[in-house]
Amino acid sequence: MLAGKKDKISGESLGTGRRKSAVARVRIKAGAGKITVNDREFEQYFVNDSERVLVLQTLDHVGHRDKVDVFVRVAGGGTIAQAGAIRMGLARALVSLSEENFLPLRSDGFLTRDSRMKERKKYGLRGARRGVQFSKR
Repeated sequence: MLAGKKDKISGESLGTGRRKSAVARVRIKAGAGKITVNDREFEQYFVNDSERVLVLQTLDHVGHRDKVDVFVRVAGGGTIAQAGAIRMGLARALVSLSEENFLPLRSDGFLTRDSRMKERKKYGLRGARRGVQFSKR
């Protein structure tokens, strides 16, 4: 299966998630279900319900919502990309916490990296693919 990563000093389970240009570093340990994102409360950081659901569905899927405390450092991208990155990092951390979480998370796509990124601009073009308009005269 997947080899899990644990912090050598504190014993916390670690996971890194990425989506677009957002990167999330997730730490989980046994607790009461408190989630902290960039030293702020979860509800204060993610104001939209769709972003909250995206993050919490990982914990709900394996039934660890009230069993672990989650600490997240996230940077880059927008809020939706950050929520997607946290979702993947949380899934990886849950796998490192317990190997039995691997199959349910893998089968429902929580461990799959969404590789879609913004395409770079090319020289001679106005954007990634848009060229200049041709003028006959």
